[in-house]
Amino acid sequence: MGGVDLGISGRRAAVAAASGGLGFACAAALAAEGARVTICGSDEARAMDAAERIGAAFVVADLTRPEEGTRFVEEAGRLMGGVDILVTNGPGPAPGTALETPAEAYPAALERSLLAVVHMCLAAMPAMRASGWGRIVAITSLGVRQPYPNLVLSNTARAGVTGFLKTLATESAADGVTVNSVLPGFHDTARLRSMNDGGLPDVPVGSADDFGAVVAFLCSRQAGFLTGTAVPVDGGAHRALL
Repeated sequence: MGGVDLGISGRRAAVAAASGGLGFACAAALAAEGARVTICGSDEARAMDAAERIGAAFVVADLTRPEEGTRFVEEAGRLMGGVDILVTNGPGPAPGTALETPAEAYPAALERSLLAVVHMCLAAMPAMRASGWGRIVAITSLGVRQPYPNLVLSNTARAGVTGFLKTLATESAADGVTVNSVLPGFHDTARLRSMNDGGLPDVPVGSADDFGAVVAFLCSRQAGFLTGTAVPVDGGAHRALL
């Protein structure tokens, strides 16, 4: 972070779905700033390996089930003595168009990509408000600004998350708790390469580490008056004025 002290050394951070990719990059950035970190993942071996690499604790949790989001935050709090920082993340729903996706597909998509986030935030918020300090950052999608073709379930769920977070930010601002989201574009992760035959697409691609650094800043002391925002981290892919 260029020698800038973000003021989060010793803070306790729970980072969801952080066995790899952008979640891991966020957890690593927070650990590098001196935060105590607990991550979760659905695969025990991967979660354990990721945690060992950054000196974090881990919890096995399947965030396709919303109640697992609550359990993750509660377990992280028990391991660290509380949670000051929450980074929400999780698996996206299946692709599909609006006209071809049956209504029956929506409940499961909303559970994994909307309600899991709600559960995590509501589990973390009471203690943050009581202490007068907290940071919540949600990894969502650029689809909340410009819906992606063939991803109607993700577009719908992530937009719901954004509405929830904006409301939560307004209600908690006076308590010293900030609530923001980050909208990733293309970043060099194993998942992106697997979706592109092992390579990278012919578009601007950022590093996962740079993405993690933005999230760490949103968790910082310096970002204490920044709340209710949805920040694109996309190399300029989003071209609208707002």
